[in-house]
Amino acid sequence: MSTEDLKQIVHSYIIKETDFLRQKDKMADDELRNFVDKAIVQICREQKIEATLEQRQKIIRDLVSAVVSMGVLQPLMDDPTVTEIMVNGAEKVYVQRAGKMILTDIKFESNQSLSHTIQKILAGSGTSKRVDESCPYADLSLPDGSRANIILPPCSMIGPVVTIRKFSDQISVVEDLIRLGELDDNIATFLIGAMKAKLNVVFCGSTGAGKTTLMNVFSTHIPEGERIITIEDTAELRLHQKHVVSLCSKSANVEGKGEITMRDLFVNSLRMRPDRIIVGELRGGEALDMIQAIISGHSGSLAIVHAETPEDCFNRLVTMMIMTGIPITTQEFQAQIANAIDVIIHVELFMDGKRRVTCLTDVSLDENTKEIKMRDMFKFVEKSITEDGQIIGEWEFDRRKPSFYFKFEKRRISLPQGFFKE
Repeated sequence: MSTEDLKQIVHSYIIKETDFLRQKDKMADDELRNFVDKAIVQICREQKIEATLEQRQKIIRDLVSAVVSMGVLQPLMDDPTVTEIMVNGAEKVYVQRAGKMILTDIKFESNQSLSHTIQKILAGSGTSKRVDESCPYADLSLPDGSRANIILPPCSMIGPVVTIRKFSDQISVVEDLIRLGELDDNIATFLIGAMKAKLNVVFCGSTGAGKTTLMNVFSTHIPEGERIITIEDTAELRLHQKHVVSLCSKSANVEGKGEITMRDLFVNSLRMRPDRIIVGELRGGEALDMIQAIISGHSGSLAIVHAETPEDCFNRLVTMMIMTGIPITTQEFQAQIANAIDVIIHVELFMDGKRRVTCLTDVSLDENTKEIKMRDMFKFVEKSITEDGQIIGEWEFDRRKPSFYFKFEKRRISLPQGFFKE
């Protein structure tokens, strides 16, 4: 009998004939393995099946990985209305629903039980990351695409803390964003064209504003024939093109060796013949490398920056470049950024729980005065607030041709007639 056939029989047996589903969240990893191993032995004896040691080991490994769950957090993971889960020690579990923070009635039996669930999360993540006293925090991606952050005592004073930002497959195409009121038809039309015209775009906003989701959706409009390289600290980008190379940074080992930074990966990516480079988040010296790469011909780059406004985003990029210690004046750094970046897109989570693109800003440099110019092409303007707290507003559209319009013409990307004024 093949290993896959035997695995199906064992899986069916432990689900239907044992109390495995009720007990699995209380078991340690070794207990899970022993439970599955005993089930294999029992089935082989009853059905007179011969199983090799290699088959048994593979079945145990696959089934244990498949059933590792979040314990008492699993219902929250299964709830589509929950976008974020925040565990503050064993007795306080908060969730975010419709942009609102809510304390749930879910509790762990103890911090030890919470720590046990954390180890299950790590084991089921498929990564080599770990958390213990020597390395009390970690950032990782879960198999469903959700992102988890874990921090333990002594860094946390309230016990183990887990923050899970859930991956949502409910927003996958531009029409979903329009339906949810995150942007309008004109913004969608422009951004689809921007991806095809290889504009250099930076998405900015605060934590949880929807920057990565927005980038994911519009990156689907990058032409299929291009070689795309993504660089991230924690894998969150979900590109659907066939020719995608995903790179992820690596933290140092127990001995403090083996660290691979975002900047290391960016420098290496330039040797990988990229058509597009997409950076999950710019935080440090890689900002300088990206600006230099764009100036040297790597158009179509996309990146994320944590910033409250497009102006703050621009200033953060300047600060990141200054921190590299390169002996260049601030004005020269500003000029390089203005020449490299075409558009800064700001997205915000509003008080009514809705995420909206607040502005798309054209960034340019006046060659005569050397003045940095930032003009909002699209800007969300609040009109009123309903009795139930819903914000009513619309996007104002400045139809003057942007500074980068020549890129649309160069790559023969057509926009609707009259979209921009002459």
